[in-house]
Amino acid sequence: MISSSKIKSVDFYRKIPRDLTEASLSGAGLSIVAALAMIFLFGMELNSYLSVSTSTQVIVDKSSDGDYLRIDFNISFPALSCEFAAVDVSDVLGTNRLNLTKTVRKFSIDSNLRPTGAEFHSEPAANSIKHDNEVNEESVEGSVVLTTQNFDKYAHQFLITVVNFYAPWCYWSQRLKPSWEKTAKIIKERYDPEMDGRIILGRVDCTEDGDLCRSHHIQGYPSIRIFRKGSDVRSDHGHHDHESYYGDRDTDSLVKTMENLVASLPSESQKLPLEDKSNVATNTKRPAPSTGGCRIDGYVRVKKVPGNLIISARSNAHSFDASQMNMSHVINHLSFGRKVSLRVMSDVKRLIPYVGSSHDRLNGRSFINTHDLGANVTIEHYLQIVKTEVITRKEYKLVEEYEYTAHSSVAQSLHIPVAKFHLELSPMQVLITENQKSFSHFITNVCAIIGGIFTVAGIMDAIFHNTIRLMKKVELGKNF
Repeated sequence: MISSSKIKSVDFYRKIPRDLTEASLSGAGLSIVAALAMIFLFGMELNSYLSVSTSTQVIVDKSSDGDYLRIDFNISFPALSCEFAAVDVSDVLGTNRLNLTKTVRKFSIDSNLRPTGAEFHSEPAANSIKHDNEVNEESVEGSVVLTTQNFDKYAHQFLITVVNFYAPWCYWSQRLKPSWEKTAKIIKERYDPEMDGRIILGRVDCTEDGDLCRSHHIQGYPSIRIFRKGSDVRSDHGHHDHESYYGDRDTDSLVKTMENLVASLPSESQKLPLEDKSNVATNTKRPAPSTGGCRIDGYVRVKKVPGNLIISARSNAHSFDASQMNMSHVINHLSFGRKVSLRVMSDVKRLIPYVGSSHDRLNGRSFINTHDLGANVTIEHYLQIVKTEVITRKEYKLVEEYEYTAHSSVAQSLHIPVAKFHLELSPMQVLITENQKSFSHFITNVCAIIGGIFTVAGIMDAIFHNTIRLMKKVELGKNF
């Protein structure tokens, strides 16, 4: 067996008998300072070990969300009617989708951007609206000319007042004029305004009486409105409450519609009718917009290539006065990719403070077309989008979002003004990885702190002690 004396011979930490050691006041003070330094540096190292650091890399985009990008938006247009507001998308590959409705909702809003009712449902998009062929035929005027001065008089005198809001320069108004006047003449003969008093057809020239057209939120020409006695102004909000006609514009269709309106009077004249109970197709008459503004809410999916998101006034059978179009808007929300939950976003902001600040850069911003900009103003936004991923220390993907920069401008347009978002997606992505020191690294640093301070303190104590001894020998006059 190996004797204990041989084992003791390999002792790295040989002990000095206590009787041979000497404590000093300076050594005690230095020991206290060294102990405090050890505790402080240990706390700093422990905090560093528990904290999460990050490393950022820029790599080629390796998206796991497919070839399409989702765009969520909520935008308010104070001067664009829901009746004509349309969302279009296009890209450099030739994709061109117009008037998306499946994932888009519209709500009429007032001047304070507050909704004024339920969701506004547009009429189904029609390939074509039928008109009379005899567009050049000299038409006999049968409708009544309505102005601001006499509009209320007729609207309150007749049970039903059907009004054609038009502009003489408008192609579709010119197509409608012959059939409208013919219809008005036929209805006047069948229902004498002096003797019957149930229905009358009128027309309003919006180039001559713009205030009247604006009060009824007319933005496209021609617009056919159906007013019923007692329902033109509601007492609760003061909004005009009437119907819009979206059906065919030939004489036969118009006459049939007027006949059905008269036929519905016995059962409908005592209430505010918002639905057509006649034999006319239900999609030809719908409630007219109660205000001149619209909030557009929803999402679209686009290919991950440069493209455009465009919001404008659109119709297959109406004309628009570009000089009167105002595309001012307030962006309540605009984001790309999957929606990030509030809990995840709070974790991201807590762990990595500089992430999550650019995914909603345009939220809450207003872009208003002031009078000094002139007419025909298109408001454009240039967005550069880059994907950002955050990977936790456990290789878990904490968040996957798209951040973007935005630059906005206004430009004069020869066509109908629009609100346009130019989308430019980066082929690169930012990868942010959480990093934490290993436990072995933590223990190594702790040992280095304790050992280093202990050694340095020992050296300082030896120097200090020997210096004091030397000074005492000098005082006593001893020779070296």
